[in-house]
Amino acid sequence: MYATRLQRLQQAVTDAGLAAVAAIPGPNLAYLTGLAFHLSERPVVLFIPAADKPVLVVPALEAGKAAQLPFAARHFSFSDDDGPDAAYAQARAALALDGLALDGARLGVEGRRCRFLELALFGDARPVAADAVFAELRMRKSPDEIAAMRRAAEIAEAAFTATLPVLRPGVTERAVAAELVAQLLRHGSSPDFPFTPLVGSGPNGADPHLFPTDRQIAAGELVVMDWGANHDGYMSDITRTVAVGEPADAGLREVHALVHAANRAARRRAGPGVTAGAVDLAARQLIAKAGYGDRFIHRTGHGLGLEGHEEPYIKENSDFVLGEGMTFTIEPGIYLPGRGGVRIEDDMVITADGCESLSTLPRELQNVG
Repeated sequence: MYATRLQRLQQAVTDAGLAAVAAIPGPNLAYLTGLAFHLSERPVVLFIPAADKPVLVVPALEAGKAAQLPFAARHFSFSDDDGPDAAYAQARAALALDGLALDGARLGVEGRRCRFLELALFGDARPVAADAVFAELRMRKSPDEIAAMRRAAEIAEAAFTATLPVLRPGVTERAVAAELVAQLLRHGSSPDFPFTPLVGSGPNGADPHLFPTDRQIAAGELVVMDWGANHDGYMSDITRTVAVGEPADAGLREVHALVHAANRAARRRAGPGVTAGAVDLAARQLIAKAGYGDRFIHRTGHGLGLEGHEEPYIKENSDFVLGEGMTFTIEPGIYLPGRGGVRIEDDMVITADGCESLSTLPRELQNVG
């Protein structure tokens, strides 16, 4: 599996006109090697040339992992006393012996992750953002990857169901989030969640990314809950909006029904050969037609996998064509300052003839507490 991934990456590097790419600790390096490295003040880099063997530079305390690489590679290590400069000079020299002189060469880097710490060790190479190269490699999930994501969704849903009894008047957003974290761990999630669970009650629900506060939830309020689990490194990301008792603001019940309809329309529109923009439009036009277009303030979805946010992005006017095996969220929302918000989010996978939701929780407004 990993040898095949390496071959595919090297072909993509060639197609992109790059001499090599540099992967640092994170999802891309894990995808290529199956190994976990720490992103720290000790820089770890795997250089993958368009041809020939990769070269790994690691701190001495992680050098043992070099023997666990699933493909042939050379490696150079450094101690805390020596620092990394000499090891990186050796790596560049080894690549030069293979005919790849990094000086002046186009070196693909992870534009959203690579730090000055690594860039300073690349000599006179010309760094070029290679996020699209890695994304193309990871976007179409294998059956095993989809199975892991399905399990991550199951864990997240079980944790949510177990947390619902805590939701009642007087409990704080922070307490609900803490219970949700505990339930995620109890139900089998890795502690490395895709993100810290979000809980926004009443007017706080109008902030799509509000972290939980000590605000006490009141009877009649809506509560937006956004959370995810991690299974074998693959993520889920689900949002449901629930009511604590009967909603005091009857208009918010209607807003919930509208968001539910938008979520359903986007799920039905998604499929192989459909553009990401068309899926976004299916949700957005319903919300806009009802007069809330300016309150739907984010894209309809984002890719999901080894990261909580990755390609493809389900956004307005995107001509990106969805294909079998791609996984992403559909999460329309409406946010009304001073009143509250509603978001309903599902995890989707494109199949050979349509689109399947990996998340199965009820999308209708639930009354709890």
